[in-house]
Amino acid sequence: MKTHTLYDGDSHRWLMFGRDPNKPEKIIDTNQYMVITKDNALLMDPGGIELFSAMLTTVIKQVPVDKITHIFASHQDPDIISSLGLWDQALQDATLHSPWIWESFIRHFGMQNINFNAIADEGGSLTLDDVKLVFIPAHYLHSSGNFNVFDPQTGILMSGDIGAAIEADDAPMFVDDFESHIPRMKLFHQRWMPSNEAKNDWVERVRELDVKMLCPQHGRIFKGDDVGRFLDWFEGLEVGLTGARLRQ
Repeated sequence: MKTHTLYDGDSHRWLMFGRDPNKPEKIIDTNQYMVITKDNALLMDPGGIELFSAMLTTVIKQVPVDKITHIFASHQDPDIISSLGLWDQALQDATLHSPWIWESFIRHFGMQNINFNAIADEGGSLTLDDVKLVFIPAHYLHSSGNFNVFDPQTGILMSGDIGAAIEADDAPMFVDDFESHIPRMKLFHQRWMPSNEAKNDWVERVRELDVKMLCPQHGRIFKGDDVGRFLDWFEGLEVGLTGARLRQ
């Protein structure tokens, strides 16, 4: 599994983990993210159970396991959080931050030791040492309870499935040609995002932020002008199409 540094400053670092050539063939490739501060680390959407050993091996090269004090799950999907039961055994004292609506479902993955912090529908925030991270509502995109994580200091938005694309394991980390990238993400967004109203509400909300890097859970990262290009494209895309219409 590859590690890519997205930001390295005096107060904290942002890392991305993914593009694992050794993952099982039929497992979708996922991007995992981590913020490391002086005394704490937040692991975001840590991945499925099939990736746990690779993730643990990769993560502890960057930070001692006892420094991982927080986990974030944007929603309930297994490719995001089914490794929870194993992290529950590996971490000494940690809190999982996730939508309140999914707590009783997520606990099925196993959570005996990790504490649960239910994120209210309107969102919230988490401060690691002096670094404040904001939970941005992204409901129905594609889960009825769903959040992004925004770092106002760096302008990094961990966007979950928003901006996701189906890519090869050796795909570049960043979008390098937006127009040619559209076919990789169009069908995914049309099929998995059920509400134009929710989509447009999210776009309006994100336009008010100073997003410099948009980091989805699958595929490539958008940075610079490509963030605005994605917001314009997503705003104009009709989503929520039925399976019957998609087959036409």
